[in-house]
Amino acid sequence: MSAVLNPQTLAGHFLIAMPSLAEPPFSRSVAFLCQHDEDGAVGLLVNRLSEYRLGDVLAQLKLDCSDQELADRPVLIGGPVQQERGFVLHREHGHWESSYRINAEWSVTTSRDILVAMAAGEGPQDALMALGYAGWSAGQLEQELKDNSWLTAEANERVMFHTPLEERWSAAAGLVGVDPLQLPGYAGHA
Repeated sequence: MSAVLNPQTLAGHFLIAMPSLAEPPFSRSVAFLCQHDEDGAVGLLVNRLSEYRLGDVLAQLKLDCSDQELADRPVLIGGPVQQERGFVLHREHGHWESSYRINAEWSVTTSRDILVAMAAGEGPQDALMALGYAGWSAGQLEQELKDNSWLTAEANERVMFHTPLEERWSAAAGLVGVDPLQLPGYAGHA
């Protein structure tokens, strides 16, 4: 399936939590928006470490993986909703059973076949796995943006795949020239 590219959507963008957003798990979080339209938004937190490694997930699915580097990849906490469900966010689109093409660069897949391919060394090179997701109802994200709870920036692969988890919040904010540690913990309106 492919996404209809909507110029008003924030799909394919990072949401970067402002310091005033203190509620877990969103405090100092970076969410990647997979879908955003008039019905709401769905995203994956990309800087929250779970207790699992990809090798744990592959073993649970009874998939052999001889690539120790792949097996050692962290599994992220994608958000507070359906934390038992796995999502693979990746750049190369491929032909997986259950993929959603976010935009021209990004896809998310929920089917087992992508993990089979990854375990065999045939999956996408740039990929991360998250358990659960974050969701916003219709108008909720727009209100949070008006309330200055989030900064937005177009997502990029450097932050997503090559920046350590503990540095992703400041690196994502740096995409729009902001040092989040210099921002006040409150929002104001002129």
